Amino acid sequence: MSLSNAPISSAQQKAQLPNPLHLTDPQILDKVYLTHLHDDEKCDKDILFNIVSNILLKVKNTAAVTSFQPEFRTLKLISCQMITTPRGEHYVHQTTMWILQHLKTYAWDAKALVTLAAFALEYGNLVYLRDVSTSDQLTNSLKQLNQIQNRKIPDSELSRLMMEVIQNIQLWSTWSDVGYDTVEVPSLSDALQEIPLVVYWTVASIVAATGNVVGVSDYKLSDFTDRLSVVVNNLKEHLTRSKDEIDSVEAYLKRKKSFSNPKDIVDFLKLLIQRNGSDVQIYDGSDKTKTNIEVFKHKHVLLFISSLNKIEDEILLLNSIYDRLQENPNEIIKGYTKGDFKILWIPIVDWDDQQVHTFHVSKNKIKWYAVEVFSELPGLSLIREKLNYKDKPIIPVVNSLGEVINEDAMDLIFQWGIDAFPFRKSDGYDLTLKWKWFWDVTRKLNLGIQVKGDRYIFIYGGVDNKWIQDFTMAVEKTKRHETILRADAIIEHYQLGKNDSKIIPRFWIEIESKKLKKHNNPLDCEIQEIVKSLLCLKQDPQGWAILAKGHNIKLLGHGEPMYQTLADFELWQDKVLQKEGFDIAFKEYYDTKHKEVYAGQPCAYLNVDNYPANVIATITCPNPTCGRVMEVTSVYYKCCHGDAPNGGKI
Repeated sequence: MSLSNAPISSAQQKAQLPNPLHLTDPQILDKVYLTHLHDDEKCDKDILFNIVSNILLKVKNTAAVTSFQPEFRTLKLISCQMITTPRGEHYVHQTTMWILQHLKTYAWDAKALVTLAAFALEYGNLVYLRDVSTSDQLTNSLKQLNQIQNRKIPDSELSRLMMEVIQNIQLWSTWSDVGYDTVEVPSLSDALQEIPLVVYWTVASIVAATGNVVGVSDYKLSDFTDRLSVVVNNLKEHLTRSKDEIDSVEAYLKRKKSFSNPKDIVDFLKLLIQRNGSDVQIYDGSDKTKTNIEVFKHKHVLLFISSLNKIEDEILLLNSIYDRLQENPNEIIKGYTKGDFKILWIPIVDWDDQQVHTFHVSKNKIKWYAVEVFSELPGLSLIREKLNYKDKPIIPVVNSLGEVINEDAMDLIFQWGIDAFPFRKSDGYDLTLKWKWFWDVTRKLNLGIQVKGDRYIFIYGGVDNKWIQDFTMAVEKTKRHETILRADAIIEHYQLGKNDSKIIPRFWIEIESKKLKKHNNPLDCEIQEIVKSLLCLKQDPQGWAILAKGHNIKLLGHGEPMYQTLADFELWQDKVLQKEGFDIAFKEYYDTKHKEVYAGQPCAYLNVDNYPANVIATITCPNPTCGRVMEVTSVYYKCCHGDAPNGGKI
């Protein structure tokens, strides 16, 4: 017989098997993971665990008394394989791999539990027969056959360790079966790296313990359990982190559910900024004090959500909006009271010493409210998912019931300012319609006016060539001023009829034609007032000018005060940086100059006798710079040019 055909001796076989105590974790992981196919095999793990607990820990668990029948053949087969394992760590590894291969279609926790149940068969018989004292011949015969007198019951600490290990594996399995997103609970995936190792060393420890129980070996079990303890401790660390991550996910899901139906605005805000049971400090920028979240009760809130990076313009804008809301706070517009609106800043930052310092510097510049939470916001995921915050400043508008009435009013407020009150999307749409007809006129006449975003443009004209020349030079000088450049304001200008004088009458004819439109709704009435103001500007003997910011026409102005406002730019230039924009600062100064120019002009009178008997109820002032409806006195019409609110302005 050739040497190659000779049977392998037990010594040769043992030499080919690795000593598991000499294997590294990666080596074991490679071997064990190849034995696992899928989790198709059904196993009632809860009941089996209770049965094993009764045996190994001698606990009284009534839940284990059921009609459940374990897979006895499988348990007995594994038990017999462990009992017949030859002495030696190499054979422990061999039997361990055989068991894992035999249980290849069981879940990871079931592999360890079924193996422990097989061990409990032998362990239970040993304990029961050892503890029973009887003269019954059958029992004594069983003791003799099982060689009870020559066997040792293993340390109970081993049983407790095994049960604890099984519980940890089952906990991981339970959480994994829930189907948590691995991005949200990454530690569950990390724990999976330890599970095959834990299962391997659990089974190996059981195999070694079985050898000691039946008396075929006398292993130092601590060699196995020490390796088991290391990987179990690693697993526990992953499970601890998993618990924190799962708690965070569950808390978010709870907040998310409540977010869809908040009780009111305070409840809405708490879901974003308040941890369970904790207080949130709210900084009040108006008087630099602290208050609580109840200050928003029954209020509507503009939520300013941003980082700390480059928000100077937004702060200036919202400071100006705050000022406008405080002006006549009891005024009701579109069913909303101005004083019922609050502004709250929710900063989204990574809090460190530098960020905290930057926040304190920024909050001292605001006039409204800010959240003081110097750690990650509990509702940050809600802010990102539900309020669509993507690291760019946004201003959601939330009503007193906690309903979002505008997902982001940032562009709306930048373009229309306080005119957009109460800052719903529909308010922006209404404002667009308010001026759409005017821009339609400019396009119809091919005026070539380019309306771009938030750029400013002066549209102007008149019959006084000197005024037009002076105004043009004043605009050019202002647009190049250092303050304008510092404010990143872009100012353009367009002179009506400069290249084609025929366009002038066509422009005014188009404006005049709007007077013929029927008044079907409040918007039509508002447009009619604008048309009247424009036609009033046309009568100004010097000239007229329109200031627009994007599509938003901010001012219809008369020639002299418009020119003087630009000529005096040095006097009010600082207001450009203090207000929310050039247009606001310009209009404030213009209003002052307008009063100075026209306040001294005498009232205009018209005797009723100059009109036919069927005189109309209203007559406009004949003064070309006024255009107001004249006051009817007893026998004549009278207009004082500084009293009425419209005066060619908007």
